Amino acid sequence: MGIAMKSSVKKFVLGLIIGIIIAFPAGINFGRDLPLWSNPFAKRDIKERVKVKAENLIEDTKEAIHDATKPASKELDKVKR
Repeated sequence: MGIAMKSSVKKFVLGLIIGIIIAFPAGINFGRDLPLWSNPFAKRDIKERVKVKAENLIEDTKEAIHDATKPASKELDKVKR
């Protein structure tokens, strides 16, 4: 293993470590729909968490109702024509 090979392995490992340090918190924030550079370990208060979960529940319910009524609305469209 030559000097050039050791140097490129060191650069690779250093880049990998820096990438992990940056990508891990950004990934957590991305998964929580927060700004990428905000603190991923900050505690959100209960009110905010309940609000977010309620909004998600409402959206999911709307989608489920819309999907459930698609066949009926198609039938109504056929009958009206």
